[in-house]
Amino acid sequence: MSVSAIIAAAGSGERFGAGYPKALIQLGDRTLLQHAIAALAPVVDQIIVAAPVGFEQQISQLIGDGITVVSGGSTRSESVRKALAVVTGEFVLVHDAARALASTDLAHRIISALQSGSTAAVPGLAEVDTVKSIDAQGRVTATFDRSTLRRIQTPQGFSTQVLRDAHESGKEATDDAGLIELLGGQVLVIDGEESALKITTPSDLNSALSFLGFNQSYRTGVGTDAHVFGEGRALWLAGLHWPDEVGVEGHSDGDVAAHAICDALFAATGLGDLGSNFGTDRPEYSDASGSTLMQQTLALVTEAGYVISNVTVQIIGNRPKIGARRAEAIAAISKALGGVSVSVSATTTDGMGLTGEGKGIAAVASALVYKQ
Repeated sequence: MSVSAIIAAAGSGERFGAGYPKALIQLGDRTLLQHAIAALAPVVDQIIVAAPVGFEQQISQLIGDGITVVSGGSTRSESVRKALAVVTGEFVLVHDAARALASTDLAHRIISALQSGSTAAVPGLAEVDTVKSIDAQGRVTATFDRSTLRRIQTPQGFSTQVLRDAHESGKEATDDAGLIELLGGQVLVIDGEESALKITTPSDLNSALSFLGFNQSYRTGVGTDAHVFGEGRALWLAGLHWPDEVGVEGHSDGDVAAHAICDALFAATGLGDLGSNFGTDRPEYSDASGSTLMQQTLALVTEAGYVISNVTVQIIGNRPKIGARRAEAIAAISKALGGVSVSVSATTTDGMGLTGEGKGIAAVASALVYKQ
């Protein structure tokens, strides 16, 4: 029984931010599309690629002879319908180029399910999170039994005639199995695989690289900072202004949380420390805000080829009380660092030392980075 495969590759890649079709993004030594083709080629008789309009010739040259390229549509369903018009196999697999690392074994198991009598078979992973539905106001309306839920992947397999009938209905769905379901058809779910993740964002690409063995070189760093209080100074801490609080002495605004984070990032990347980058010999940083220094640190870290995975900072002092503004602090730090994951905590020293005696404030931070 002959098997055809359709690879939906017409996505613009807008969410990825690459500026060109997502299927042409490089993953290791080849594009997402080439990975997908390599996985399907051993188990199918025909491969059809639904390409972005305007990129048909480029994709044809990339993938070579023996593979049919058709112009994709404005929606995924439209792209599949166009490709179905030239399918010759009794069975057809529909695969997303964005799931570039779905294995040949997964495709083989889908085909085996079709050969065993199923007219529609898809791979899925068990849901490990609690899933709730909400109304327009964000209120929970139901909590689902996750033991019955699956996260559906591709390639999805069908009897070609059954899939054609489903598409002739003119309906739209986020996947082809959804069209079968809308017409009352039965869809079998088999075990999927973690490597068949959908690559939609740069972080997804990094996850995919780890499956290929291109593990990032992770590095960690720790930074600390402390300043004494100084009358007449405004208090800036964690990127926020704290009115009615006494500020601290310092060359810049004295934001100990921001300074500790910068030092942690410099330590992790081997780029010196706060003093060597923004010290008193750099008059342009006199009175600079903590947010400015974090932004400058991000630029230096990025230029050196590193990506920030996450940062944590613990503020040490009797005042101010951090809890009420913790969410603001996390948002301010994350914004200055380009949207990374941030954790903020606070503690005291039970009356001991500079902070415990109320003479000043301190912070200790850690950072996790990896080489891009």
